[in-house]
Amino acid sequence: MADDKVLDAQKWVNKTYGSVSGYARCPEDGKTGWATMNALTMGLQHELGISPVVASFGPTTMSKLQALGDIGFGWDKNSNIVRIIQHGLFCKGYWGSNENYGGFGVFTVEAVKKLRVHMGLPDGGMGTDGGSVTPKIFKCILNMDAYIVVPGGTEKIRNIQQWLNSRYWQRDAYSIGPCDGFYSRDVQKSLVIAIQYELGLAPNGNFGPGTQDGLRAHPVREGNSGIFVELFTAACVFNEPVILRGLNDTEVRTTFKSDFDSKTRAFVEYFQKFSQLYGSRDANYGVGDYDTWAQLLVSMGNPDRAATGSDTRFEITASRARWLYDNKYRLVGRYLYDPPGSTLDKEIKLGELQTIFDAGLRVFPIYQDNARRLSDFTYAHGYQHALNAHALASQYGFNRGTTIYFAVDYDAQQGEIDGTSQGGIVPYFYGVAAGLASQGRKYFHGVYGSRNVCINVTEKTGARFSFVSGMSWGFSGNLGYPLPSNWAINQIKEFKVTNGSDTFDLDRDVWRQGGEPGSNSVNKKGGPADSYIAYVRKLYDHAVAYKAANNVGTNASRLVMEYIRHEKYNGVQWWWLANSYDENFVEYCNSRGMSISETFTDPITGYEIDATHLMATANGFMENPDPPSKEKAVGGDVAGWGGDIITFWTDWRNSLDKYPAPLAFCQAKLAIPGTVSSFGYTDMIEDVDGYQLAKFVAGGGKIVDWMTSYYTGGGGLKRFRNHFDRRWQTATNARACCWDILAGPAGLKVDAARLWFITKRGAILPADYVVTGGEEKLAEFCQGFTDRQLALIGLENRKAAQYRENLAAFRKQAAKRAAAR
Repeated sequence: MADDKVLDAQKWVNKTYGSVSGYARCPEDGKTGWATMNALTMGLQHELGISPVVASFGPTTMSKLQALGDIGFGWDKNSNIVRIIQHGLFCKGYWGSNENYGGFGVFTVEAVKKLRVHMGLPDGGMGTDGGSVTPKIFKCILNMDAYIVVPGGTEKIRNIQQWLNSRYWQRDAYSIGPCDGFYSRDVQKSLVIAIQYELGLAPNGNFGPGTQDGLRAHPVREGNSGIFVELFTAACVFNEPVILRGLNDTEVRTTFKSDFDSKTRAFVEYFQKFSQLYGSRDANYGVGDYDTWAQLLVSMGNPDRAATGSDTRFEITASRARWLYDNKYRLVGRYLYDPPGSTLDKEIKLGELQTIFDAGLRVFPIYQDNARRLSDFTYAHGYQHALNAHALASQYGFNRGTTIYFAVDYDAQQGEIDGTSQGGIVPYFYGVAAGLASQGRKYFHGVYGSRNVCINVTEKTGARFSFVSGMSWGFSGNLGYPLPSNWAINQIKEFKVTNGSDTFDLDRDVWRQGGEPGSNSVNKKGGPADSYIAYVRKLYDHAVAYKAANNVGTNASRLVMEYIRHEKYNGVQWWWLANSYDENFVEYCNSRGMSISETFTDPITGYEIDATHLMATANGFMENPDPPSKEKAVGGDVAGWGGDIITFWTDWRNSLDKYPAPLAFCQAKLAIPGTVSSFGYTDMIEDVDGYQLAKFVAGGGKIVDWMTSYYTGGGGLKRFRNHFDRRWQTATNARACCWDILAGPAGLKVDAARLWFITKRGAILPADYVVTGGEEKLAEFCQGFTDRQLALIGLENRKAAQYRENLAAFRKQAAKRAAAR
């Protein structure tokens, strides 16, 4: 929406400085942006005598302002400079003047005072004695930094930003930072400069030898207090949340404080485990030692820390494999492909994999085809690269379920990650996902790149694991971003190995326990879910025998569902939704050595599936058939997506400080891979699969047949599309059904679920929210749910048939290259 005051600023600055040498006109659209702020900056430069002007507030502009001095009430040396201040204030949302522009009056004073307080600075004094604009504040008036919490930001981070500004703003090397509630590269640099000041160094914001030595001398631990504890806990907050992995991932957070207490120690312990620094038996577990400081401040952490992973472009010969093993490396990354024209000779050599296995090492495959500029990343390239990678990995014999890491080997900016007319990282990975799916999803896609690249690609395309280019600590995508929740490998140092007369380059990688398994064999039959399907088959056989021996009428497939879910999903609410379970069958199975197996790897995404939730959902849908109208909700929905969306509503109502807009909350949290949520990505998969399993069994099918065809025969490749078409058919129906389960006049089971999941957790019922004027927000929430359904379908259905014809030609080329090796 256009703002009249911003439009005034744009018209004035263009009219006043349009003919000045170097000036670039800003659009006159009433919308604040860098073009407008740069135009005002160039106007200031002209008033300061700088020619030609440039669209940057650099050291010359700052020195000229410093010579001019502070600008405050009644300042009348240059009315245009005052007008630039006032227009800049208006563009940042502050009422810069209520009189003729050019006079620094009381309204301008009050606007500057408000800005200073928002920055964390003293307002400058009572009455018109305060509200002065220093050169540093002037620079802030002409940038796009925000000084109030913006959507998605937090007051917790803003308080630290204000604290840093208040303590260091008058120091020469420190620039006043944003106070928007977001951890960013500017905030990270500000924190490092603050640390350098406290260490008595000449600050530059770089994590150099002096800073490293200083932090080695300043460990912090439980019982300590003071400035270094404050700086350390600030770094902890910037790196939260720490993700605790399990059947249901959880987030651990901390607070900014001056005392290192037991809660801080607990957070540090979680952070150290998450970062693969220390475990409970290590001496520095829970201590803010140098390695922990480094891991909090820079993406590579301590590059000389212990690491068991590696990657290289060099062939792993028997001698090199022995060196790796003797030096405690257990995993090595190797390249599937070396593009034509390359002189690096990177790809895996004939017999090399067996050499790696024979040495007791595991391997993970990397696919890189240039990947060093934006134009290398398009949907078409991603699709073709996936076909190439699939063909090569198959030729090498990599087993089904292997993750292939597709590389982004440059510092991609956010706009490039999202996508431009020249290409985009996320569109490229959409192509990768579609290409692998077109070949039956034999392999999963992982991502290599900066932290920000990995986070975005995971959230938007479902990458299984992240291989983080942590040693590129200067990448903007590694500054101001935490480790991705699904990080599996963190590349921290490149060095040259001397192995007798042999030398080769090697990257040291931290290999996370419980993540990427690596391959220690090739050409194995079967897939990731085979053992679980065999387990279900055994349960089914027991169910058939139990029915025959006891003259039980319950469907054998249903007995299997009940057994798997009975411990976790029981009690009155599940009796109400899915009926009770057969206790005698449970005893029958247990007496024959069976036990509940809770999880298995989804062969389609590579993510861990909670089988207990899957089976409980299926039980619920079997007990409660779909309603005649697809826009209505029933008890079966509560057992699946409906119960999750009700809980998700409650979480939004309890997160209003960070997400006042429900659509933004859905976009950030609803079924997003790699994101902890009460309605996570795997929750959605389990809901969708449970529904389809129930319909199959209700139609006379056997659970074993469904598991086999769905998870190994490709039946689940279109899981979201098939579920949507059967349950809702249209986006209008899906949106209406979401509204119905939250606020419609539904039946007793739905009403009971609302009371249980919403009011017991202190949130308002959606129907009551509508009565109090929240109808538009509820509609937006339901739209967010529908949008996510369509997005998940989009991941499955991105059109790519036009690229498949290239596969045969590539296979011929690959075979020719293999024969030449």
